[in-house]
Amino acid sequence: MPEENVVYIGRKPVMSYVMAVMTALRPEVNEITLLARGSAICTAVDTAEIIRRKFMRDVQVKGIKIGTEEVKDESGRVRSVSTMEITLTRGSS
Repeated sequence: MPEENVVYIGRKPVMSYVMAVMTALRPEVNEITLLARGSAICTAVDTAEIIRRKFMRDVQVKGIKIGTEEVKDESGRVRSVSTMEITLTRGSS
C-alpha cells in the first residue's frame, strides 16, 4: 500500500484525523489504512466510526489487524505496545 494511503494516528484531536482521511480518500483512492499503537488505538477507532457514520456513509471497514510491538524506552528497557491497523474501503454504492 502506498504511503499516501496510510494515516498514522497519534495525539492530535480526532477531527484532525477525520479530515486527513477525508482528504486522502480522493475519488481515485478507494482504500486507506489507519495505523495506531498504545493509547492512540481508541482515537483510531473513533476516527473510523466518525468517518463511517457521519461523513462518508459509503466507507466500510475492510479489516482490522491487532498486534504487539516491542519498543525500547528511554531507560533501555524493552516493553510491549499494542498496535492496531484498520483498513477502510469505499463501497460501490
